[in-house]
Amino acid sequence: MTEETHVLTAPPADASADWTIAQNWATYTPEEHATWDTLFARQSKLLPGRASDAWLRGLDVLRLDKPGIPDFAELSDRLMKLTGWQVVAVPGLVPDDVFFDHMANRRFVAGNFIRRPDQLDYLQEPDVFHDVFGHVPMLADPVFADYLEAYGKGGQRALGMDALKYLGRLYWYTVEFGLIQEDDGLRIYGSGIVSSASESRFALDDPSPNRIAFDLARVMRTEYRIDDFQQNYFVIPSFDELLRATVETDFAPLYTELKQLPDIPVAQIVPEDRMLTTGTQDYARSKAT
Repeated sequence: MTEETHVLTAPPADASADWTIAQNWATYTPEEHATWDTLFARQSKLLPGRASDAWLRGLDVLRLDKPGIPDFAELSDRLMKLTGWQVVAVPGLVPDDVFFDHMANRRFVAGNFIRRPDQLDYLQEPDVFHDVFGHVPMLADPVFADYLEAYGKGGQRALGMDALKYLGRLYWYTVEFGLIQEDDGLRIYGSGIVSSASESRFALDDPSPNRIAFDLARVMRTEYRIDDFQQNYFVIPSFDELLRATVETDFAPLYTELKQLPDIPVAQIVPEDRMLTTGTQDYARSKAT
């Protein structure tokens, strides 16, 4: 199933109008299932005490510890009973309008391909391990499930407002690379972190990045990097607060305001920031030399 690229401009011939395809679970090779098992064993050993309580509960209740790549039909059946979500297979990265429509209707799109064994530590495109192991456990949490539905509906509205840049940053710094403050300390819930062995350590342990209290407008002004560890992590106090900030905000005037303000460069601290950890930025400087 592995291809060279899964960034597509049109759906393949076997895709439905909404870009969904059959997962074709029976066609996964033993090597592909073994790749999943290797990644799962490594991450599931590392994440207790690092991942959020909600993510760990989701991993357990969805029974993702079953060997081999999960069957989306079985996974969707469990999710539907918990939060009304389902997992649908797509051939790669889908257009924004397709992505938002699925999310607004509680359908999570997941690639059906898996990385090669020589790509265990880094893959630029999201594969089935990133999408299912990283994202799907959080869909079992009712509050976060509501947040993602609200995000999808917000994305549909943003399409006509020339505001996807700002909404994309919100997704990046929450769904992909978010941290949460729990009673026992900072914990990970972002899928880009929980699916990465190295960033699971870096995000919580390394002195280099800034860890900043979540503020909606601040997050939406902040640039990010896609090719390395993050230099900023934004920390929410709870999933309830993340949902509240999303559903109680009128985004139209916020977008208008943001368009009048300069973007905030990666790693820059602004006077209004409430810093949990002021990073040394040593990692970023070492990569720049």
